[in-house]
Amino acid sequence: MRGTVSKNLVPLLKQVNEGLEQAKASGAAFEPSIIRQNLENLSAYMIPGPEISLIKNTFIMVAEHQVAVRIYHPNPEQPLPVLLHFHGGGHMCGSIDLYDPISRELAIAANAIVVCIDYRLAPEHPYPAGIEDCQYLLENYQNLLKDYRFSATLYIAGDSAGGAICTSLVTNNINNPDINIDKQILMYPSVDYSMSSPSIVENGEGFLLESDKIRWYFQQYFNIDNIDVNTNEATAALIKKASPLLADFDSRMPKTLVITAGCDPLRDEGALYAEKAQQAGVCVEHYQFDELIHAYMLLSKLVPEQYHQTYMMIEKFIKAK
Repeated sequence: MRGTVSKNLVPLLKQVNEGLEQAKASGAAFEPSIIRQNLENLSAYMIPGPEISLIKNTFIMVAEHQVAVRIYHPNPEQPLPVLLHFHGGGHMCGSIDLYDPISRELAIAANAIVVCIDYRLAPEHPYPAGIEDCQYLLENYQNLLKDYRFSATLYIAGDSAGGAICTSLVTNNINNPDINIDKQILMYPSVDYSMSSPSIVENGEGFLLESDKIRWYFQQYFNIDNIDVNTNEATAALIKKASPLLADFDSRMPKTLVITAGCDPLRDEGALYAEKAQQAGVCVEHYQFDELIHAYMLLSKLVPEQYHQTYMMIEKFIKAK
């Protein structure tokens, strides 16, 4: 069922929808540089993050590529857990800088050392380049933290495409004895590249993220002209392989927190991921903000109450045994 949006978001959506209509009419709606700038512009709607005791910019080398990472340590005197933070942006947009307030909030809410990565983006670096960067970080984050005290407890967190990365890493490492992810935090995650959930249609227009933009994102990500799984067997196999929702679920998957938004085209796939994980024997918590939209974490000045509630949920989830 199509969601009913918060009145706090109505003025922004009216402005965005009018601009989108003009952009589509001019043929300039889907240009990578424009899409990226539009997402970065949302920083004006973000509440600045809290002060963090130690922040360090550094990098990792993945397949001869230098990939930036930023470390947030809220208490350098303590051996804290580590949280790997994977930002959203449709695998095409987003950055450490844009997500800085969220990384800071996560460090406080989880009482953990947060490591956020500027993984490579499509279309310049299509699938699976970004996943490979994040896999490397998952395998080697301890080397980045050799100058700090940290515990063996590991969390991962991501919103939208960052949720896709989290769930992909979980799927890809379920039989890897060297990787142990204790908990994962998913905010309006993208977990199904087949775009087959009812909410893709029901919430596919008017709520900031639209279904035609999602399709375009995915085509850039996979470097294909059509993501329709009925097009050919190769496309169907690729989409199935890449979609965490279509993978096998296992009781060994980490404890999972899923937060969805009622006016989000990705609402149903996030809810179904939570359901399938729970059916597999995973400890899962699922909360939904019925009146919110995709990417509401980047609109915190407009929905501050729900924004802070989200971190309260995360803090409670982390503290639970």
